[in-house]
Amino acid sequence: MAGSTVNMCAIDLTKAFDKVHHHAVSIKLTKRHIPVQILEILENLFSNCHRFVKWNNVWSSVFEINLGVRQGSVLSPFLYALYLDDLSRLVSSFKACFVILYADDILLLSPSVSQLEKLLRVCERELAWLDMAINFKKSCCIRIGPRCDKTIGTLYSETGHSIPWVTKMRYLGIYFVNPENSNVH
Repeated sequence: MAGSTVNMCAIDLTKAFDKVHHHAVSIKLTKRHIPVQILEILENLFSNCHRFVKWNNVWSSVFEINLGVRQGSVLSPFLYALYLDDLSRLVSSFKACFVILYADDILLLSPSVSQLEKLLRVCERELAWLDMAINFKKSCCIRIGPRCDKTIGTLYSETGHSIPWVTKMRYLGIYFVNPENSNVH
């Protein structure tokens, strides 16, 4: 609403694309009634993925890849988004709160700091269930709006990590700047 203060938390995930569980993707696709033929194709895509590493002209032993989506595959962004899609559904119980998902960048929006902290904790639980980890060193929060200059307490995750409040935040190449500190570069 016009004249409201918005509290935002930008969450960065650690090695997100490498953590996607193949079996969990299959279950999520099945729940969405994807035809069996397409499921079989995707299972073939994920099965028997083997790699090796070359370092200083020395080759490692071959090892199997059981996690992750293939880098450069046109399906990978879709499969990753499907894997995290339930995060956006968690917000339905929060009044006037939103979760924006794009690749491994998550933005939480809330009209109050207490709601933002609750939303963060719910997201953190869901991410842990998906074996995803928040990179707390790259995550931050900002307040935009008429009350953005009010002193607020530290935002804590469920695991006790603090997320700093900043006066300037970048999300998907867009800078959010607290108007009270618009001279920040």
